[in-house]
Amino acid sequence: MKRSDIPNLISFLRLLLIIPVVWYLLEQRYEMALILFAIAGLSDAVDGYLARKYNWGSHLGGWLDPLADKAMQVSVYLSLTWLQLIPLWLLSAVIIRDLLIVGGGLFYYYRVERVNAAPSLISKLNTLMQILLVIILLLHMSVLALPVNVIDATIYLVLMTTILSGLDYVITWGIKAWHIKKGS
Repeated sequence: MKRSDIPNLISFLRLLLIIPVVWYLLEQRYEMALILFAIAGLSDAVDGYLARKYNWGSHLGGWLDPLADKAMQVSVYLSLTWLQLIPLWLLSAVIIRDLLIVGGGLFYYYRVERVNAAPSLISKLNTLMQILLVIILLLHMSVLALPVNVIDATIYLVLMTTILSGLDYVITWGIKAWHIKKGS
């Protein structure tokens, strides 16, 4: 193994962390789930830092890192919905948005032009809000009883940023595709 493989190894280990995080959630051992979720988040920051700082980015890492992030997020959201801590309508909105973005991205890539899309500011905010909701819920269930209105407000902020992010992708990439097709 080369040092340049370290970011990919960290991403792969983050994928493996999904199993114990989900298990602890389903066992309602929220403190342990929170600790492992935080470790996963830190590992995401570390592998990204190493890839950028030492130019250790790779094609595999370009797929593995977002796959690990999305798989963790979806697994945690599914688990928290199963436990009735996240409403089903929010889970549905999050999954529909992700499917819309992936499907639209694949369509654009194969039918319009081959590009690597970077996340928009609203998409980054949506990701932050989704993570924040998980942290708030796990803190609430383990060590810090938070007011219900804080949890409810965060749920609606996640919904709002999910919808806005999905619309942003559809509009932005729709306009780009229209201009390209119009020009050809």
